[in-house]
Amino acid sequence: MSDRTVLHVKGRILAGPEDVRDELWVVDGRISYDRPAAARDIRTVSGWALPGLVDAHCHVGLGAHGPVDQDVAEKQALADREAGTLLIRDAGSPSDTRWVDDREDLPKIIRAGRHIARTRRYIRDYAWEIEPADLVAYVAQEARRGDGWVKLVGDWIDRGVGDLAPSWPREAIEAAIAEAHRLGARVTAHCFAENSLTDLVESGIDCVEHATGLTEDLIPLFVSRGVAIVPTLVNIATFPKLADGGESKFPRWSAHMRRLHERRYDTVRNAYDAGIPVYVGTDAGGTLPHGLVAAEVAELVTAGIPPLEALSATTWGARKWLGRPGLDEGAAADLVVYEQDPRTDVRVLANPLQVVLNGRVMQ
Repeated sequence: MSDRTVLHVKGRILAGPEDVRDELWVVDGRISYDRPAAARDIRTVSGWALPGLVDAHCHVGLGAHGPVDQDVAEKQALADREAGTLLIRDAGSPSDTRWVDDREDLPKIIRAGRHIARTRRYIRDYAWEIEPADLVAYVAQEARRGDGWVKLVGDWIDRGVGDLAPSWPREAIEAAIAEAHRLGARVTAHCFAENSLTDLVESGIDCVEHATGLTEDLIPLFVSRGVAIVPTLVNIATFPKLADGGESKFPRWSAHMRRLHERRYDTVRNAYDAGIPVYVGTDAGGTLPHGLVAAEVAELVTAGIPPLEALSATTWGARKWLGRPGLDEGAAADLVVYEQDPRTDVRVLANPLQVVLNGRVMQ
C-alpha cells in the first residue's frame, strides 16, 4: 500500500461503546469519516474495527535478567503489534526505548521510566534499588525521563519476615508522590500484598498494578480516591508455580501467594462492581512473552467483567485514561480489524484480520 493509497474500512466501526459506524477512511495516515474527494487508489478492508488495543502494563526492553538489546526489544514490540496492541504503557524498563518513537511500524509507547525499588527488594537488574531517603530524588529523575508516569515497587518479599511486606515508610511515599505530581507525572506501584495499599492510596497514588491484595475493606478507599487497577491476570496465573519454587525457603510467602491467586477473580470482580477503574495489562517482558493482550481481556471476562467493559479496558476507556485518541476524526489511524464481532466473543481478539498502524496495513 503506497503513501497515496486511501484505505476504506467498512462493516462495523466500533469507535466507542455506543458509537458504531459503517465506514471510515484513512487519508495520509489520518482518520476521516467523510469520503475523500477524487480518491482513485482505494484499498478496502471489511470487518469489525476497534481502536488499536492498549496494553497498560508492558515492558519493552526488559528480559528475564534485566535490559535486552535493541534487536530483542524490537521483536518484543513487533509481537505486541501483531497481536493488535498499538499503544503500550511501559510500566518500568531499564532500557532506553526512545528509538521506537522514530519507527512508524512499531506501537506507540508511554514510558514510566525505570522501576524504583527498595535495596535488595526486587528482581535483580530490573530497578533502581535505593533507600527511602533517596526516593524523592529518584522519583523526580524518572518523572523527567518518562512520559507522564513513574513506577514504584510498593511491596516485595522481606527475607527477614519470610513474606511480602511494604517497601517504603509512609512519609517517604507521601513526599515522593507529591513530587511526581508537582512535575506533572502520575504514579503507579507494583503491589501484591494487602498491607502496602492503604499508605499508597492515602498518599495520592494514581494506579496500582496487580492489586491482588485488594480486600473488601480497602475497596471504598480506592473508590473515594479514584485509584485505578491493572490486574495483569495472565501474570497472576503464575503464582502457584512461584509458590512451589519458594516453598522450602519461604513457606509463609508461598502460602500467601497461593491465597492471592485463589481469590484473584473475586478480587477483580469486586473491584469492578464497586466502580474501581480496571484496565488491561499483561506484564509482558521479564519472564512473560509479548502479545498476550487478547488472553488478558478474556481473563477479565472470566473474572466477571462484562465483555463490552473488558473491551473498553483495552480500547476506548484505556485510551481516554492515558490521554490518547481512539478512532477520532483526524487522529492517527491506529486500528485493528476482525472477521467477527468482538463484542459477542472477546476471544475474537486473538485473531486480527488486519492491523493498521499510522494508516498503514501491517498484516
